[in-house]
Amino acid sequence: MLGRSGNPTLNEKTFDRTGSHSGADRMTIDGTVNKTFITLAVLLGAAFATWSMYFKGHDVMPYVIGGAIGGLICALIISFKPRTAPFLVPVYAALEGAFLGALSATYESSYGGITLQAALVTMCVFFALLVAYKTRIIRATENFKLGVFAATAGIALLYLVSMVLGMFDVTVPYLHDSSLIGIGISLVIVVVAALNLVLDFDFIEQGAERGAPKYMEWYGAFGLIVTLVWLYIEILRLLSKLRSR
Repeated sequence: MLGRSGNPTLNEKTFDRTGSHSGADRMTIDGTVNKTFITLAVLLGAAFATWSMYFKGHDVMPYVIGGAIGGLICALIISFKPRTAPFLVPVYAALEGAFLGALSATYESSYGGITLQAALVTMCVFFALLVAYKTRIIRATENFKLGVFAATAGIALLYLVSMVLGMFDVTVPYLHDSSLIGIGISLVIVVVAALNLVLDFDFIEQGAERGAPKYMEWYGAFGLIVTLVWLYIEILRLLSKLRSR
C-alpha cells in the first residue's frame, strides 16, 4: 500500500513509529478538532495584528520575512519530530499568521474586499469537502492518494523552479500572469490544494482508529492548517488574477 498523504506534513507511516495507545493517551477526532480551532485562533490573532500594522503605515516586511522563514523552520521540525507538535504548533501558527496577515493586507490594498472573498471561498471549500468525505462521496483510496501526492509534488517543484529562476530575473511563463492560461493554472493548483484536505481528513480518522498517541492531535491539526493556509493563498492569487483582468 502507498500509505501516504499528499500533504507532506501528514504521512500514515508516522503511525508505525508511534504505536497504539488507549484511554486518555489516545488520539481522538474531537481532540484534533479542538486543537485545530486553537491553532486557527492563534494564527488569526497574529494575522489581524500584522494586518492592522500594515494599514496603520508600519513596515511589516520584517514580519513577512520572519514569519515565512520561522514558520518553515518550525514546520520542518514538527514534520520530522511529531512529538514537538504540542509545543511548536502554536509557535508555527503565530509565525504563519504574521506572514499571512501582512500578505493579505498587501492584496487588500490592491483589490478591496479580496481577502474576505478568499476566506469565505476557503471555508466553503473546506466544509463542502468535509461533507463529501463524511458521506463517502469522495474516498481516499490508494490511487486517489497517489494522484494527489504526485500533483502536489509537481506543484512544489514548479514553485521551486520559479523561485530559482526568479533569482536570475527569469519567469516561468503564465504562472504569475492573469492570462486565461495563467488563470487556468491557478485553478488547477486550487483544486489540488483542496483535494489535500480529503487526505488530511483521512489521516486524522486513521490516527484515531489506530490509537495514535495524544500528541498526534496537534500534529493532525498542524497538517490541516498547513493545507488551509496553502488553499487560502492560492485562492487569493486566483481571485487577484481574475480581478486584474
